[in-house]
Amino acid sequence: MRSSTDPKASTSERYRQFAEVEATGMSACYEAWALGVAGDPTVIGLIDSLPAPKRQPNLVLSAARFCGAEVGDYPAFATWLAANWARVEETCLSHATQTNEAARCAVLLPALAQLQGPLALIEVGASAGLCLHPDSYSYRYVFAAGPVKRMLHPAAGQSPVVLECEASGPVPLPAALPEVVWRAGIDLNPLDVTRQHDVDWLTALIWPEHADRRERLLAAVKVARGEPVRIVRGDLNEQVTALVAQAPAEATVVVFHTAVLAYLDELERGRFAETMAGLPARWLSNEGQGVVPGVLERLTEPPVARSDFVLALDGTPVAFTQPHGRSIHWLTPAPH
Repeated sequence: MRSSTDPKASTSERYRQFAEVEATGMSACYEAWALGVAGDPTVIGLIDSLPAPKRQPNLVLSAARFCGAEVGDYPAFATWLAANWARVEETCLSHATQTNEAARCAVLLPALAQLQGPLALIEVGASAGLCLHPDSYSYRYVFAAGPVKRMLHPAAGQSPVVLECEASGPVPLPAALPEVVWRAGIDLNPLDVTRQHDVDWLTALIWPEHADRRERLLAAVKVARGEPVRIVRGDLNEQVTALVAQAPAEATVVVFHTAVLAYLDELERGRFAETMAGLPARWLSNEGQGVVPGVLERLTEPPVARSDFVLALDGTPVAFTQPHGRSIHWLTPAPH
């Protein structure tokens, strides 16, 4: 079955995949809505009036909630959508899926901390840049094997943003947060943490039942407003080389991304992988299974869940991660 982000898949396929793989166990509302859409020719007809890349479930459902759709059962949602389609359509056409989940820093941190510092961070698909501040958040790792917790804080003390992550496997947690001396991002449509409209859109992108994520988003926005980050507008394949060249020479440059390459076609993904292989930078990817060229074939053990992302450093898988940063399972290195 094709991905929910695949514009070549039918709308019914995309919404069923979203319900059964991405939303199941994570959002009862979105699971019900997506399953309902998958079997509803009338609503599919509305969605099919959008360009194929704009039909993705996460965008359409978020746009509906941004326009006022209330959490509830599918029949009520379908009735509301038909009555308000013009507004939802305009929102889909003028916005993009740009979930900016700061909690993803919790699954990126173990890999970042293994690199020689100081670090210069470049996030492709940066949205509003909330994941460019891993050194400004506090972390609480809870190990699945027992009631063991590890806390990490910025040098200045505990952050108002505390990211909790369930950990398993030989996760290499650092003694201290890495030193970040430079940070920048790339996005087709950068969001601005100082614009309320943009913050409201980020809030709408959070799934209905995830109140903790909404609270964390607003706290992370306050942190990001205290240290503005430059986010270059443009295509990642067109901008990444020039941005790497602008990073300070004394720093280890790390290009990273989460849930971004799934929105590129196979040719563009391959082009990006080739570009990264030739740049003087480390490459940290956190994407769905099979998204990053060559990563799935290098796994040393099967994924814990179908919805797991694969965290890879320079194309080598190092961990399975929950897409919104709630958990990380570090892989045991393959024997040499």
